[in-house]
Parts: sequence; C-alpha cells; structure tokens
Amino acid sequence: MVIPAIIMIFIFSYIPMWGILTAFQDYSPAKGFFGSEWVGFKHFRMFFNSPEFWQIMRNTIVISLLKLFIAFPAPIILALMLNEVKNAVFKRFVQTVSYLPHFISWVIVSGFVISLLSVDSGSVNILLQKLGIIDEPVHWLSIPEYFWGILISTGIWKEIGFGAIVYLAAITGVDPHMYEAASIDGAGRMRKLVSITIPSIAPVIIIFLILQVGQILNAGFEEILLLTNQGQNVVLRPVAETIDTYVYRVGIENYRFSYATAAGLFKGVISVGLLVIANWIARKLGNSSLW
Repeated sequence: MVIPAIIMIFIFSYIPMWGILTAFQDYSPAKGFFGSEWVGFKHFRMFFNSPEFWQIMRNTIVISLLKLFIAFPAPIILALMLNEVKNAVFKRFVQTVSYLPHFISWVIVSGFVISLLSVDSGSVNILLQKLGIIDEPVHWLSIPEYFWGILISTGIWKEIGFGAIVYLAAITGVDPHMYEAASIDGAGRMRKLVSITIPSIAPVIIIFLILQVGQILNAGFEEILLLTNQGQNVVLRPVAETIDTYVYRVGIENYRFSYATAAGLFKGVISVGLLVIANWIARKLGNSSLW
C-alpha cells in the first residue's frame, strides 16, 4: 500500500510543480515549456508594480487576520462549551447540527446567504423591518463595509462544528483523575477549565495555530468568488479582491498564465516562510511544534 501511495503523491503533487517554471517565462501553450521565452522575474515585477497590488495585499491580510482572531477560536470555544454539557442527547444534537454545514458545498451556502440577504424577499431584511430596526431593505451585498463581517460569520457557521470535533477529541483524552483531584481541592467548573482543560489541549491548539499562520495569505477563494457573483460585483472588489481571486480574474480568465503563476508562487513562498517562523517561535517557547 505504501508504494502506490508514494506513486500517487509523486504524480499529483510533485510532477505538477514543473508548472512553476512558467512564472519565469512568457509561456505559450503552443510553444510549451521548452519553447517559451525565459524572462526571469518580469512577471513578479509586473505583479508588484500593478495598481491593485497593495489593495490586494491589504484585503488578503485583513481577511486572514479576521479569520485568525475570530474564526480560529470559535471551534475551541464551542468544544469547551459542549464539554460542560451534561445532557448527552442535547450534546449530540448540537454537535450534529453544528458540523452538518461543513458537508454543504460553498455553492449552496453562498446561494443560501445571498437569498437570506436579498433586498426583495430576504429573511434578514423582512425580520429587521418587522422589528422596526430598519425602514427600508438594506443592500447587504452591495455595501463594502458589511462584506468582511458577512464573509467571516458565514465561514464560522459553516466550519465551527467540524473544527470542534478535533478539540472535543483532545478534551476526552484529558486524565479524569485531574478533575477529581481538583474537585477535592474545591475547584469549580471555571477553575478546572482554566487550569486543566485548556492547558491539556494547548499542544493541539498550537499545532493548528501554526498551520493557520502558514495560511495567512490564503484568505479564501471559493467563498469570496461566489459571494461576489463570480467576482463580477465590482462594488465589492475594493474589499473582496484577494491574491487568489485576482489570480483567477486577471491570470486565468485573461489567459495570462505566467503572470498568474508568478502571483501564486509569491503567495506560496511567503506562506512557507510564515509557517517556518511560527514553528520556530513555538519550539523556542517550549510548546508543541510541527518539527
């Protein structure tokens, strides 16, 4: 079983890396890799000097940081809350309801969100009008100031339950004798949570935090593309355009393959660097690390 797995990894993970060479060429499908002209760092300079570069980097970094500081702790908090629930039936029900959205594709989720926020028949506008909070329907997906909040909250709703599974599994591995000893010493639920549960699952949290830092430039592609109507919602472009959507819109749709590869390679190199730095810091602090 090992040899076929290695062959599959080699075919689908390493051979495609040959395409990185196109970042240093004026690639033409007709000429191929060996016939295309080598231009060095031309496409990287074009990307760095493009008018949209700093806007793209700002959006990518801000959305990623919002996911890091808001979306990342969400499954941890849910796992800690579920661990305190004593009613097994209610606990299983909440777990099932919370992790089911993970298995729904972003195509369906984005359609659901767009329908909820619709101006004409959206449930959100109807509810807010009934409550007297707003007088007229709000164009939620046409106001740039609301987009980041919609994107982050949608992502949390979709992934919070599935992410909590890992932390719940880590919590079940905590030695129950520690809780018993703490109870004898008079510790309450909150003291047990702070002094036993969180420190016990800290290695798992740190590992996932390191991986999240490595994905700091991966602000999301599919969800942003779908919530902005395949990138055609120009009103949201100043706050929604990230490296991934920019590569798709400018590089792939316009057949600028070398330019798209250069932008993607830049993101990949920065991500690996951040991953290494985060891992090094975690190791120096004496915490768990990837290597």
